[in-house]
Amino acid sequence: MATTKAVQRAQAKVEYDAFLAVCPSRQLLDRISDKWVVLILCALAGDTAAEPGAGDGPKAMRYSELSRRLAGVSQKMLTQTLRSLERDGLLTRTVTPTVPVTVSYELTDLGLSLHQVTRGLRHWAQANMGQVLANREQHDARTP
Repeated sequence: MATTKAVQRAQAKVEYDAFLAVCPSRQLLDRISDKWVVLILCALAGDTAAEPGAGDGPKAMRYSELSRRLAGVSQKMLTQTLRSLERDGLLTRTVTPTVPVTVSYELTDLGLSLHQVTRGLRHWAQANMGQVLANREQHDARTP
């Protein structure tokens, strides 16, 4: 008896438990917890302002635009991260046959749904960094 796609997805949800060492969702958690993934998702979602909710909305960006926006990312790391996000279906890569060739990246619906989660992480980090730095300083001062 053939099972429908919905039944297969429901079974898969039961089978994925990130607390188990063999669970493949751990690979996905590892990927999406990377700082470059979070920042790429935020950039492509147009969430580039310091304040939550501020921004222009989702937009396609060229590689060079992403590279400029993500200060400090190496060409190798940006390329690897974009490829992995494309492979996972979180963004699309569009090649336009111009001279020179134009390549742009855009979030998929799946990528936009993940951005809803990662945006909160970025804003939390920005809002609480001062307190974290103060805590580190206090801890380091009392540690011999």
